[in-house]
Amino acid sequence: MTYRGVVLDLDGTVVRGDALLPGAQEGVAALREHAEAVLFLTNNPLRPASEHASRLRDHGVDASPGEVLTSADATVAYLRERHDGDRIYPIADDAIVAQLRDTDVNLTDDPAAAEVVVAGFDSGFHFRDLQAAIDAFADGETTFVGTDPDVTIPTSDGLEPGSGAIVRAVAGVAEREPDAVLGKPSETTARLAADRLGVPPEECLLVGDRLDTDVAMGDAVGMTTALVRTGVDGDTTVDDDVDGELAAGVRPDYVLDSLGDVHRLLE
Repeated sequence: MTYRGVVLDLDGTVVRGDALLPGAQEGVAALREHAEAVLFLTNNPLRPASEHASRLRDHGVDASPGEVLTSADATVAYLRERHDGDRIYPIADDAIVAQLRDTDVNLTDDPAAAEVVVAGFDSGFHFRDLQAAIDAFADGETTFVGTDPDVTIPTSDGLEPGSGAIVRAVAGVAEREPDAVLGKPSETTARLAADRLGVPPEECLLVGDRLDTDVAMGDAVGMTTALVRTGVDGDTTVDDDVDGELAAGVRPDYVLDSLGDVHRLLE
């Protein structure tokens, strides 16, 4: 098969925690040789694109900051498009707040003054954050945005809570669903990915480890999709010639044991 563009998930597909997954270096190299453009697309909002690219290069995987798109990038793009100048109250890790500040998002430290609440990963999530959410949404007019939907994330020590866990907690006390959740599989993120690649979605291959985010996004925009067994949905029992829908309501076109097997799709 010929694919002009490739979208690669990171956590669970290329890396797990701070470790490179077996076969990932060879898989990325094969895809680069085959395609015109490669984009690493991650729902990890903690690191800016430059840090993700640096981490990949440390592992011997060729990557530049312009080839990495994060859920924090997608969140900033959404805020600029829909809420430019609005007062943003973040319920998120300092690393995410720093990225918002660096892009001149109009941050406020007063939840009652917020016009938009942005919820994302926060290892220091606290009772006071739930109180801030209650205060921010008290007027019934504040917009609610999540950085990404990943309830869990794969690490070297197993699964840990992700941004989606924080988003759900805030949604619980606010008694409402988010107005938007960025990252995969959102339409905003899919559009940004296609724009960054400069290739129509139907000429792209997406490889990821999650059915509900990676495969769902690729399927929605017409990309060929491949699920790897090295991450969150690694216990799937379907074969390469996938038959029927899986638990997330979508089905990948291919299932691979790891990214190292991707050469089989390029022959």
